[in-house]
Amino acid sequence: MSTVALIVAAGRSTRFGGSTPKTYTMLGGRPVLSHSIDAFVRHRAVDAVCVVIQEDHRSLYRQALTCCQSDLSPLEPVCGGNERQDSVRLGLNSLSALRPDQVIIHDAARPLVSPELINRVLAPLSVEGSRYAGSIAALPIPDTVKRATSQTPSDSRMKVLETLDRHTLWRAQTPQAFNFEAISTAHESAAGNAFTDDSAVAEAAGLDVALVPGDVENFKITNSDDLSRAEMMLSARLGDIRVGNGIDTHRFGPGGHVMLCGVVIPHDKALQGHSDADAALHAVTDALLASISAGDIGVHFPPSDEQWRNTPSEVFTSFAAEKVRESQGIIAHIDVTIVCESPRVAPYREAMQERLAAIAGIDPSRVSVKGTTTERLGFTGRGEGISAFATATVRLPFTHSNRSPTVESPDS
Repeated sequence: MSTVALIVAAGRSTRFGGSTPKTYTMLGGRPVLSHSIDAFVRHRAVDAVCVVIQEDHRSLYRQALTCCQSDLSPLEPVCGGNERQDSVRLGLNSLSALRPDQVIIHDAARPLVSPELINRVLAPLSVEGSRYAGSIAALPIPDTVKRATSQTPSDSRMKVLETLDRHTLWRAQTPQAFNFEAISTAHESAAGNAFTDDSAVAEAAGLDVALVPGDVENFKITNSDDLSRAEMMLSARLGDIRVGNGIDTHRFGPGGHVMLCGVVIPHDKALQGHSDADAALHAVTDALLASISAGDIGVHFPPSDEQWRNTPSEVFTSFAAEKVRESQGIIAHIDVTIVCESPRVAPYREAMQERLAAIAGIDPSRVSVKGTTTERLGFTGRGEGISAFATATVRLPFTHSNRSPTVESPDS
């Protein structure tokens, strides 16, 4: 195994605030961490990905994995330590059995890392006979830099001590790539210190580290303003907005409940169909598939095929949502209208929104479910069945095709 990516997601996000750690906060309809994982899992120069997490974040991590757009999965996660340096060291230890030639270390809170930046960081290590044991991405500092008595803006006694020469100063980013054995040994030697990045660990061990141009979009999410900025940048990348519609109808038959949006609703009748006859999920499935021009539910799950008999409809909707992710897209919003005289939708609306959001892998705030009647007109008005109408709004890159884009390795 040549190259392994180690994604560090073990922070407590104390500066970010809120009840959800920043790496699991929603960005573009899915957790921040899922963006970082996808960036490395998809890269052809990366053979495996390992994520370092907090022990009590396992459920959040599993949810983030379900929102990843790649079919490839990371290695088993590793539990980190109190400091970032501890977490990286533990992550490196977990990779020792794989014996990779090199490792790319990346902060999960930099979700907009590009394939080109990964290539640039790997390049210095790819040169035969290179004297570099590591390589980092960094940006020059354009502003005049002052050293002051304090870094606390509210400190009224703060004053300037000196002006520094900015021409040799750079802002370090991740990813940072290293010879695996060299950086592992360096981290073991530095245990107990509190270096803020891995190149500092390498420098302390006397290793030569190359510097390559970073990317202004590869910024670190530290507070809510950073998250808003990342949302705007991601939206600009996904400027192809698609809207898909879906309609489905099922008649009533004998039974004691109906399924709508994956929720069991008590009723004196049941909907009849080849699967579980969840008209709402069937409509959503068609809407999602329509948004990426991928046919409809019957193309992928024909009712003539017995393997789909009595299948939970969430299987179909999950499939359609995954198709959107495979197309490099995000689900921006799903709207469902259920048309029936009974059962009443209102008492179950919140549960249906929560369930549909979980099935589609998006935040519940991006799901709308509502019910209406036809004032006793037509077959729904006569209580003969239920119809459902769904609209899905999806954002895709302008370069969207049905195939995932190819990411070249540095040696290509």
